[in-house]
Amino acid sequence: MFGGPPPAPSQAELKAQEEAASNELKFALSTCFALYLSPFVIDYVRKLV
Repeated sequence: MFGGPPPAPSQAELKAQEEAASNELKFALSTCFALYLSPFVIDYVRKLV
C-alpha cells in the first residue's frame, strides 16, 4: 500500500510453491479416492466376517 508492490518471487520460490501446490493436490485427490472407496471396503469386510 505505502511501499509499492512486493518484489517478484525468485525462480526457486516459484518452484517451491509449485511443488507444494502439486503435493497438496495429490494429497487431496488421494484422500477423496480413499473416502470414495471406504464404504465398499467396509461392506466387503463385513461380508467376510
